[in-house]
Amino acid sequence: MSRQTKTPLGVAHMSLRDQVRLEIRNRIMKGQLPPGSKMVERELADELGVSRVPVREALRMLESEGFVHVVPRRGVVVKHLSQTDVQELFDVREALEAFTARRAAEHASKADLRRLKRHLDKASRAAAAGNVDDFGDANVAFHDEITAIAGNHLLGTILEPLHSRLDWLFRQVDDPERLCTEHTRLYEAIASGDSAAAVAVAVEHVTSSRRTALRILFGTSPTATDGPSPNPARAAPAKGVPGAPGTTGP
Repeated sequence: MSRQTKTPLGVAHMSLRDQVRLEIRNRIMKGQLPPGSKMVERELADELGVSRVPVREALRMLESEGFVHVVPRRGVVVKHLSQTDVQELFDVREALEAFTARRAAEHASKADLRRLKRHLDKASRAAAAGNVDDFGDANVAFHDEITAIAGNHLLGTILEPLHSRLDWLFRQVDDPERLCTEHTRLYEAIASGDSAAAVAVAVEHVTSSRRTALRILFGTSPTATDGPSPNPARAAPAKGVPGAPGTTGP
């Protein structure tokens, strides 16, 4: 595992275990810990300025989230995602976004729309400045806001184990202008109150994002129908694709 500058934790208003989990997860998502990297508790504890206990607990949580896994005789390592894994995540994302877009169009208040528009504006400013991290954060926040507007708390609970990996998908982007345009269209459909239009735009957005992510991660495109997962026997992990890394920004 590559050495990092020490970043002592323990000051934020969350448990030490969660702080460690978020820090390691961010390193994986940004590619600082590439697929196959070995997670050594002692080294991580030293780098983060904590004991080994919260590191061990954080790694267990990251395993349940799909970021790392245990390899015999190697220990905990950053997980690779196969093309099938990514396709399946997009299948889930498509169903989720269609549902939340419809609900948001039906329930969005003026205050909700103002918050949603702020995320759009932040993404546009970050794209213009070439700030990849802020662009990704704003786009994730845009989708999170739509989910919040949808107002289905049970859905959030069910999706919690997948949340981080779905966030990672939102960051697989290399054309900020295209993404900003699609998000603007989705915002306008939700603001119009036309639930059918919001669903249609959301599905188109996921289809476009699926195509982009597969090209970025694997150098491939979906089938002509942009359908769900390909034959698992033909889907191999791509180089540099962990259980939830990052490239740029949807």
